[in-house]
Amino acid sequence: MPSSTPCPPTSPRYPENNKRGLPYIAGLLILNDAETGMPMAVMDCTWITAQRTGAATAVAARYLARPESETVGILGCGVQGRSNLEALKVLFPLKKVRAYDVHPDRSAAYAREVRSALGIEVLPVDTPKEAVVACDIVVTTGPILRTPHATIQRGWLAEGGFASLVDFDSYWHPDALHEADKFCTDDVPQLEHYRGIGYFQNIPPIYTDLGELVTGRKPGRQNPRERTFACNLGLALDDIAIAPLIYERALKRGIGTRLPL
Repeated sequence: MPSSTPCPPTSPRYPENNKRGLPYIAGLLILNDAETGMPMAVMDCTWITAQRTGAATAVAARYLARPESETVGILGCGVQGRSNLEALKVLFPLKKVRAYDVHPDRSAAYAREVRSALGIEVLPVDTPKEAVVACDIVVTTGPILRTPHATIQRGWLAEGGFASLVDFDSYWHPDALHEADKFCTDDVPQLEHYRGIGYFQNIPPIYTDLGELVTGRKPGRQNPRERTFACNLGLALDDIAIAPLIYERALKRGIGTRLPL
């Protein structure tokens, strides 16, 4: 395979797309030849974004969640609600999922699909609180809001719980966030950038980033009672790492359509 350089994907968010039956995030990733700069592949990055975001949650959970975690609360039963659970299932002995969505029909459909695909018991619940209380791992995947809709309250996340904030701090009351013993992110400068334009106005001090957890520069969970949080914002590096692998596998399997330049 020739050397290649992915162009960072364009994946803007369109909150109104749900009403149109379209994905919340849409975009393209272009893989270029590193020597000539010519495009080698154009990929829909909707699937890539879903998978690498779920993987980031799972990697963070490996270091921040209790290894025996069995119950997961999913708030937001869309694409990210599925991909995050799929990734967590690889690392943890999951037995039960509590699923909440503002549209009950979506949580019911999610429950049917997950039971069939992953063989896990899934209980659609009627309130956000039911999807948080007593869960070992909580993943929130709603639309990202500049001004949080403070839904999840102090005391809901159990001692020893781990939360992945895929939707930034959009649905967490500041008092709930400040229960964190460790609040982590994938990229501190990026979070500080967002803070500078109006997001993350009332979050706890950042403990470390995901890279320092993985390399052992900072310890992850240190006792079973810690409440730990990961707010992974998304890194173009993830796409850059994945795109050449997808391209190589597509060539081997004869997948894709060749286009003239």
